[in-house]
Amino acid sequence: MLTAQTKEYPLPDELQAKIDLVLESHDNDPTQIVGILLDVQDLNERHYVPEPTAYYLADRLSIPVTNVFDCLNFYSELSSKPRAKYPIQVCSSPACRVNRIDTERLLSTLQELLDIKMGEITYDGRFTLERTTCYGACDRAPAVRINGHVYDHLDTTEKIESLLRSLP
Repeated sequence: MLTAQTKEYPLPDELQAKIDLVLESHDNDPTQIVGILLDVQDLNERHYVPEPTAYYLADRLSIPVTNVFDCLNFYSELSSKPRAKYPIQVCSSPACRVNRIDTERLLSTLQELLDIKMGEITYDGRFTLERTTCYGACDRAPAVRINGHVYDHLDTTEKIESLLRSLP
């Protein structure tokens, strides 16, 4: 098994120290892997856990690296691939569709304003569009989640434009 210490997966000492602090805050408990991954992902401006970091975490938690990647690929809030500075998550749950919440209009407006399609990243690396499962904002829809924060009642182009402009 490759570890973070092999030449193929070196991590800068500063990053290792930050990850070690995250691990300590979770008592180095591998059952808290999702929380650990969320905190480690927040250390990266591109909102993802790079492969060398995944190996480092697996090594430090004494778990198979496949467990780390399983979590990264299962939970929509986590990613093993680089994302934009602001990943815009649009709900695709059946509940929203049944309740006729107009997420499709929200999505098409976002695509038009950002000039990207689902899964693409804007030319400047600021935004990407992602579909995700329910994040509990049906009562405030149409809404998006960006970096864990829900922005709601986006029912006009002006509100959507205002939101995009407000993100530094």
